[in-house]
Amino acid sequence: QLQLVESGGGLVQPGGSLRLSCAASGFSLDYHAIGWFRQAPGKERVFVAAVSWSGRDTDYEDSVKGRFTISRDDAKSTVFLQMNNLKSEDTAVYYCAAKRTHGFGGNHLRQDYDYWGQGTQVIVSS
Repeated sequence: QLQLVESGGGLVQPGGSLRLSCAASGFSLDYHAIGWFRQAPGKERVFVAAVSWSGRDTDYEDSVKGRFTISRDDAKSTVFLQMNNLKSEDTAVYYCAAKRTHGFGGNHLRQDYDYWGQGTQVIVSS
């Protein structure tokens, strides 16, 4: 069974940090770009960050630049999203997604991704 499983969400105070993980099972992440998206209550699912299949290129939504870092460990078939200096507006369900591609573009396009995880909740509140 091909699936992505997110973990690492939780409740954190403003200014705090969390590290989300996205683990693949049933398939290899080789030649897959990975994206993180988030969906706040009552809002659309939107792009947060992406990493290329090689790990050499990254892409971030403007509001998380300088605070979030995406990385990958293909030996463990896992992608990470390190989130620092969290703000209340970062509260959302976070999803990872994978798309098989040798390129690195259109990272914000949800329809381009082949696999999705079930999401992990992040709540930033004092």
